[in-house]
Amino acid sequence: MDLLIIGGGINGVGIARDASGRGLSVTLVEQDDLASHTSSASTKLIHGGLRYLEYYEFRLVREALMERERLLKIAPHIIWPLEFVLPEGPEGRAAWRIRAGLLLYDHLAPRSQLPSSKAVHFGPHPAAEVLQSKFVQGFTYADCWVEDSRLVALNALDAAERGAQILTRTRFISARPQDGLWQANIIDQNTGSEQTIQARAIVNAAGPWVGDVLVNELGIHTQKTVRKVKGSHIIVPRLYQGNFAFILQNPDKRIIFVIPYEYEFTLIGTTDIPYDGDPAQVSITPEETQYLCESVSRYFRTPIRPDEVVRTYSGVRPLYVSV
Repeated sequence: MDLLIIGGGINGVGIARDASGRGLSVTLVEQDDLASHTSSASTKLIHGGLRYLEYYEFRLVREALMERERLLKIAPHIIWPLEFVLPEGPEGRAAWRIRAGLLLYDHLAPRSQLPSSKAVHFGPHPAAEVLQSKFVQGFTYADCWVEDSRLVALNALDAAERGAQILTRTRFISARPQDGLWQANIIDQNTGSEQTIQARAIVNAAGPWVGDVLVNELGIHTQKTVRKVKGSHIIVPRLYQGNFAFILQNPDKRIIFVIPYEYEFTLIGTTDIPYDGDPAQVSITPEETQYLCESVSRYFRTPIRPDEVVRTYSGVRPLYVSV
C-alpha cells in the first residue's frame, strides 16, 4: 500500500480523495465515525479567512479563496453563496481599514460566482430591521456556507469509489519503520480484531490528537508541536428573516458570525479558548454562552439571553506551533 491516513475528518478524507485520484493505493483509519469531532463542529462556512489579512497572511487567504471557488463549483448541492453584513461601529476597526481589506479580499484570487463587496447604508437594507438604530452603515461581502459533515462524507465516498479503503471505528495503535516500509498496527473497535498493514508513507491527520499520535503511536519526538483551541457555538430560535448573515466585531478584536441555520434557527459562533482536555469530551461553558449572547446583543435590537439557547456544540482545533 502506498499511503496510510490516520483520521477521518476533512483533512484526512480530502487527502484520501486526492491521493486515490492520482492512482495511489490508500487506506484511511478513523477511530470513531467520519466527521465525528472538529469537522462537524465548525461554523459551517467555506471562506477565505478575512481576518487573517490583518496578520499579512496573504498567501493563506489567497489559497483559501481559490479553494472556496473550487469547492463551490464541484459541490453546489451542499455549498451555497451567502451575503455577510459587517456593521460599522465605534468599537470596530476603522472604515478605511475594512474597505481596504475587503477590496483585497475581492481580488486576491479569481472568482466567477460571488459578487464583490460594497459599502452600504442600512436604510434600504433588511439588516436595518435587525440592528440597533446607531448602526447606520457598513459593508457587505460574499462567502459560502456548507453542510460540513456531508462534505466529509462525500469526500470519503469519492475516495472509496477511486479505490481507497475507508475504515471507520478502526483505531490506529502504532507503527514503526522496517525495510523501507511502515509496519502499522490497527484494531477494529467493533470486533476487537487486530491486523498489521504495510505502507510506504503515513499521513497523520488526527486533528486535535495529532500530537498524541506523533509521540505515543509513532514514537516521533520533536520540539515542534500544536496547541489546542476550543471553539463553541450556540443555536437559538431564528432571530431575523432573510438569507444573509452578520459578521460582528467585538471590543476584544475578535469577530462573531451570526448565520441563518436549518430554517428555524440562528447559529452564533465562535469562541476561541485554549483547551487542554480530552477533545472527545469538549463542551461549552456558561462563560462562553454569555460571551456569545453579549456579542450579538451589542448589535441587535432584540438582545438574546442564555436561557434562549436551544443547543450548543464545541470542537477543538489544533494550531501548529513552531518552537
